[in-house]
Amino acid sequence: MAKKEVKKIVLAYSGGLDTSIILKWLKNEYGCEVVTFSADLGQGDELEPVREKAFKTGADKVYIDDLREEFVRDFVYPMFRANAIYEGSYLLGTSIARPLIAKRQMEIAKIEGCDAVSHGATGKGNDQVRFELAYYHFNPGITVVAPWREWKLNSRQALINYAKRNDIPIPITKKRPWSSDRNLLHISFEGGILEDTWLEPPENMFVLTKAPEKAPNKPQYIEIEFEKGNAVAVDGVRMSPAELLAHLNTIGGEHGIGRVDLLENRSVGMKSRGVYETPGGTILREAHMAVEQITMDREVMHLRDSLIPRYAEMIYNGYWFSPEREMMQCLIDNSQQTVNGVARLKLYKGHCRTVGRKSESDSLFNLDFATFEKDQVYNQADAEGFIKLNSLRLRIRSLMLANKKK
Repeated sequence: MAKKEVKKIVLAYSGGLDTSIILKWLKNEYGCEVVTFSADLGQGDELEPVREKAFKTGADKVYIDDLREEFVRDFVYPMFRANAIYEGSYLLGTSIARPLIAKRQMEIAKIEGCDAVSHGATGKGNDQVRFELAYYHFNPGITVVAPWREWKLNSRQALINYAKRNDIPIPITKKRPWSSDRNLLHISFEGGILEDTWLEPPENMFVLTKAPEKAPNKPQYIEIEFEKGNAVAVDGVRMSPAELLAHLNTIGGEHGIGRVDLLENRSVGMKSRGVYETPGGTILREAHMAVEQITMDREVMHLRDSLIPRYAEMIYNGYWFSPEREMMQCLIDNSQQTVNGVARLKLYKGHCRTVGRKSESDSLFNLDFATFEKDQVYNQADAEGFIKLNSLRLRIRSLMLANKKK
């Protein structure tokens, strides 16, 4: 493949081994200006050395932008209004971060007059699809440089050798033989020793959560308030979206909540093992469903629930900016107008379960109708006609089968 003509490029840069090598490789191979962009999505102290490291490795300009509130407000919250979950376990922590990173990266490309963008996703992974579908949404004519699809550094050892030749620090050691990605919603682990699908993840790998067996012996009760499907307060204290999720991460992590070990189906067709910690997100989804139970119409809920697998696949496969996702989001958000109330949760040794829910404004639970005690509003004899009408097709089918036997 002929090398593309590139004058100035903006690189999505984490400061890890891969993107550090990519930064140097772009300078060496393309001889162009390189602007690095790092998104603060809640990685904690991981971003502290990034600016200095980027300049030392050859960056011409460095952007580090705090996107935490935008991330939770405009990406995590809409996804959680849909109760999205991929393959029954994965709360899409990495998937939902990529469209925001790509969005800001393309904004920087426009500001800086860059004619190309680059990322550190491999040719085997999902992230290359997520990044590039978003790039083309914002600029159909942008040039994308994907080093993993161009270079001959086809192994971890080849990367390490390149780093050594170019004086790039190597962050991965034998003590931490896996890669990770962290934001406010979760931290993911993959590769290295985790490629042995029979091996239990080592306890020293986990960052956000205590081992459930070492969590407190006393349960903790919390209350989460929702307005139009969005969490707005915990235990009566109102918080911004990012503050609230960070707070739930702390509480959930203390009780060992949110660990997932999943062998997932990647969008490119292969299976891959991912281990995830999503303490706050696990609590948030449980609480949201609890408030929906008391405020959402049955048929609306069932219709929305039927769309969850498709919606989750859109996010997982990189179609956040697609017209079908936007259309579905309108339907989902309409269903959330009455999701106003409070969920009460019990947290204990890795478990999070609903123990109460209420809504002062939109409750559809009517004790006059639902009670098992004596009531004045429901004639139980009416159920006979309802059952007979609903059983009509079954009775007709039974008669037909009986006639056939004769």
